Amino acid sequence: MTSTMLPLGTKAPDFALPDVISGRTISLSDFAGIGALLVMFICEHCPFVKHVRAGLVELAEDYEDADIGIVAINANDAERYPDDAPEAMAAGARAHGFIFPYLHDGSQAVARAYTAACTPDFFLFD
Repeated sequence: MTSTMLPLGTKAPDFALPDVISGRTISLSDFAGIGALLVMFICEHCPFVKHVRAGLVELAEDYEDADIGIVAINANDAERYPDDAPEAMAAGARAHGFIFPYLHDGSQAVARAYTAACTPDFFLFD
């Protein structure tokens, strides 16, 4: 699959989404003043994410003291994929030791703004 990511250097689209771990709303402005922000679109049921999840945690730990922010966003349809409902996301984040915010994008608006894509049966875009 061809990447649909925004070109490097593009101003990050704004977001304000609930963090399933802390219950707080996390927004792009929470990362103001840092050198870089890694925005990952992941989900609980994706076999590719399951394969790299430990590596994502290790990456976050390696850069915990660096001038880099990390956030993960799940934009999947929780009705179609119950593993991607906020409660399941929180349980997975705790079980795997996520030290970065894990945000729920129930409307998929942020995923659209970032042109996030996966295989067609993962996202239910119009």
